[in-house]
Amino acid sequence: MKPTGLLVAVAVLVLLGGAVWWSNKKQASAAKSSTDTSIKLLTIPDDQFQEIHIQKAGAEPEDLKRQDGKWQLTAPKALPADQDTAVSLVSTLSNVTADAVIEPKATDLAPYGLAHPSIDVQVKRKDGKTDELQIGDDTPTGSGAYARLAGDPRVVTIGTYVKSGVDKSPNDLRDKRLLTFDSDKLTRVELEAKGQTIEFGKSGQSEWQIVKPRPLRADSSAVSSLVDKLKDAKMDLTATGDPAKEYAAAPKVAIATVTDASGNQTLEVHRDKDKNVYAKSSAVEGIYKVNSDVADALDKSLDDFRNKKLFDFGFSDPNKVDVNGAVYTKSGDKWMAGPKTMDNTSVQNLIDKLRDLSASKFVDAGGGDQVFTATVTSNDNKRVEKVTIRKQGDKYFAQRENEPSIYELDGTAVTDLQKAASDVKEAAPPAPAKKK
Repeated sequence: MKPTGLLVAVAVLVLLGGAVWWSNKKQASAAKSSTDTSIKLLTIPDDQFQEIHIQKAGAEPEDLKRQDGKWQLTAPKALPADQDTAVSLVSTLSNVTADAVIEPKATDLAPYGLAHPSIDVQVKRKDGKTDELQIGDDTPTGSGAYARLAGDPRVVTIGTYVKSGVDKSPNDLRDKRLLTFDSDKLTRVELEAKGQTIEFGKSGQSEWQIVKPRPLRADSSAVSSLVDKLKDAKMDLTATGDPAKEYAAAPKVAIATVTDASGNQTLEVHRDKDKNVYAKSSAVEGIYKVNSDVADALDKSLDDFRNKKLFDFGFSDPNKVDVNGAVYTKSGDKWMAGPKTMDNTSVQNLIDKLRDLSASKFVDAGGGDQVFTATVTSNDNKRVEKVTIRKQGDKYFAQRENEPSIYELDGTAVTDLQKAASDVKEAAPPAPAKKK
């Protein structure tokens, strides 16, 4: 081929390649335009929401107002609002998009259910501007609903999630908590149940302790679980019947009183023979049916909240362990017995047994011959705990130093502990270096 012909062929190929590239780019752009069909209807910054008015066909108006950063329900009745539900409503209304424009300039709204909208939502902004979203009938496929903005001639379709996101009843919007205390500022919890009164207070380390009927170590997880149940106790607004009448007829289970920086709040719980539970709170008006687990959490005795563990060092590593006079001290990552390096695994097994040592129950008296003693030093020498175990007949009893409580132990646990102590051994000597 002559050089001139070759140059012409190359030029033709370049032109063809450019045409193909341009065609592909145009098609890709067209495809993107055809799939990106969402239309912005509402875009409102979260911090601009001041009031929300919801009017549903045939229902009383529902009004929410933001006051001092908190949402309040002002209609149909002034009540505290469920903050999570209010925030979810704001999130839905802050960014509303349409799936498609059905009529760009609708003159008859009746075919779409928009002459008399099923839901009309007005948002009043901090800057005084008002936005109004009207929602009509569902689309024939049920995948969306017809909608429009007040003052906008377009009729559009929106996703069902938008409709469900704003279709709230007063019961959805109200705060359903029976107690409104601040758990971070809680200082006292009192429980009247099973014929006794138990009071819990926080120690200097912000750990729960039993204050009444006498000072005792508390199982912090059990007390925290009680607090969580009280915080999560909510009124069942779907219940039928007369909760006040049922409450009065049902036996009392417990009364719980919580104290935070704002004062005291009290919850009284009753349960009938069919296990239905009703509650009355000092924080809200009325008597309500509640979930049965609220009564289960309050129907506890003193021993249910006592700490059954013999040692408090938990999962922190002790720095010194004295078992029946054998002393093991932590040095770096090694356990030492005087100048001897001990086998870490065997010492750790002993520590695990001490950590897990728990009472099977509490008793008023118990003695016998001493069979085991252990002192554990932890928390950088700030915590020293000594436990003595005695055997009387076939039963084992333990006591912490300077504490009157007597813990009855399972015999197997004591046997396993004694074996772990006898199994502690020196570390194996290092293997000799291989000859080169």
